[in-house]
Amino acid sequence: MTVLYIILGIVVVVGLFVWMTYNGLVTLKIRVDEAWSDITVQLKRRADLIPNLVNTVKGYAAHEKGVFEEVTKARSAIMDAKGVKETAEAENQLEGALKSLFAVAESYPDLKANQNFSELQAELVDTEDKIQASRRFYNGGVRDLNTKIKLFPNNIFANMLGFKEREFFEVEDRESIEKPVDVQF
Repeated sequence: MTVLYIILGIVVVVGLFVWMTYNGLVTLKIRVDEAWSDITVQLKRRADLIPNLVNTVKGYAAHEKGVFEEVTKARSAIMDAKGVKETAEAENQLEGALKSLFAVAESYPDLKANQNFSELQAELVDTEDKIQASRRFYNGGVRDLNTKIKLFPNNIFANMLGFKEREFFEVEDRESIEKPVDVQF
């Protein structure tokens, strides 16, 4: 009879452990999904701002057609991206295109003084800040989920229950952010 109680006790402990592990993994998975949703909302908001910004700049710099095409192409890539890696690549492309757009704007003092342009630029900066915060929240959730999936004995049950590691939302061109900025006067 004692052996039966010991076996029953072990089954209950293992069952509780699997139950707690499963619920913890589900909670982390939902947090990661929520964080990814936040990123896509902010990327959509930025993508919606860009045509207004481009049209405002076009009025002042009609001969800068290549820059506008690059921004439009990058915006389309963001809207069509599927998954974390593709979105990160499109994000990097769009950041480069926007830098070119703002470089064009620097050449036109009247444009920089335009209230509509200033408001759009401020909204874009605010959106960029929100995207960065969403990326940090997402990467934190991915870190927690991946850690829980990899830890022993969770890794045994996580694989059996179908939980997979997630990709981090990272900067593609790491070298460009690791080297110091070259400022020349």
